[in-house]
Amino acid sequence: MALVPAALINLRQQPARDSPFWATQVLALLGAAIWVIVALRGAWPTGLGAALWLTIAVCLTLFAVLAAAEREAWRLTPLLMSYLLLLALAAAVWSGAGGRPLQSGLPSAWLEAHILLSLLTYAGLTMAAIAGSAILLQDRALKARRPTRLTRLLPSIAACERLEGRLLGLAEVVLALGILSGIGTRYVLDGRPLIIDHKTLLTLIAFVFIGGLLIARRVAGVRGRRGARFVLAAYLLLTLAFPGVKFVTDVLMAHG
Repeated sequence: MALVPAALINLRQQPARDSPFWATQVLALLGAAIWVIVALRGAWPTGLGAALWLTIAVCLTLFAVLAAAEREAWRLTPLLMSYLLLLALAAAVWSGAGGRPLQSGLPSAWLEAHILLSLLTYAGLTMAAIAGSAILLQDRALKARRPTRLTRLLPSIAACERLEGRLLGLAEVVLALGILSGIGTRYVLDGRPLIIDHKTLLTLIAFVFIGGLLIARRVAGVRGRRGARFVLAAYLLLTLAFPGVKFVTDVLMAHG
């Protein structure tokens, strides 16, 4: 419910990055943050519902920073908040899905840093995918010469491409740090630097894919609709690696 006002705020006659906008953002962030704070009072939550709420909280935090720093980033609100509402509904449905206990043998600060890096990577790529979706909608409206109410609310294609590129760069850097911390974690636990399971393989493919996309953007000018589709493909890979694998292990296998 705390997310609903933020999803609707840009439907005003004259939407702006004003006090009502920020009030709804604070409310949404408080709603997710309070859930996370309560959940973290005990052991670190590892279930699918907890992972989705943590993702929502990190996405809202990153979006608040972007909305304050970038002139047109706040215009992504309708797409982002609608998507986060869907994640919140999924988190509510699978709130009872029990996770697996965290492996012992590591300093808690190291393990928490690795988890936070993963969350920040996924949040950054989520925001990039939202910007890519806005590009696709704007491009379709321009070609049809029929702008809709939604496309009028969204940032310009140029602004979306700028956001997309910066968020891809952020996701790639943080993902590299997450991979390194994951290698260190695995080495401490069982003496092997890497175990190629589904999550690791998809994460490595996503890392290479995002890196290739960043190079293609700089060298070959891959932008616009084609670039947005590549961003969505990268987001799909990371979604399969993080919440996708967790859904299989915590929901499908648990009830299979």
